Amino acid sequence: MSSIPIFNNPVLWISLGAWALAQALKTPIHYLRAGKWDWSLLLRAGGMPSSHSALVASTAHAVGLYHGFNTPLFAVAVILAMIVIYDATGVRRQAGKHAERINAIIKDLRSGRPHWHAMEEQLKEVLGHTPLEALAGTLLGVGVVQLVWWLGW
Repeated sequence: MSSIPIFNNPVLWISLGAWALAQALKTPIHYLRAGKWDWSLLLRAGGMPSSHSALVASTAHAVGLYHGFNTPLFAVAVILAMIVIYDATGVRRQAGKHAERINAIIKDLRSGRPHWHAMEEQLKEVLGHTPLEALAGTLLGVGVVQLVWWLGW
């Protein structure tokens, strides 16, 4: 065991592992859906499964397992998870829809007005998650923690 406390924090390391696994799964899942590899998904927000949901759900579940489900720390972790998952499926999802529509308007304006070419940068349209993506991330996060717990770490 390390003498540096952060290296002995299973909640932190398991949660980061769940996040990394969710982020890594986005590329092969996209390939199965679209038939092409998109390696940029490894570093982008959005997509299946939600790594945000995996991170906060695994953190809350790990806090419950390691520190107790009846502690204030668990309550804070659950509330934080609820806010992040709500934001990922609500606010960020709507921001993505707005970006999609704004990009369509710019494209329409460009086709009839050449001076609109100055607005070359497209807005990012995949910012948030569908409820299914968030659910998949949540289940993945909880599952990773439960597996590690059962294995005895």
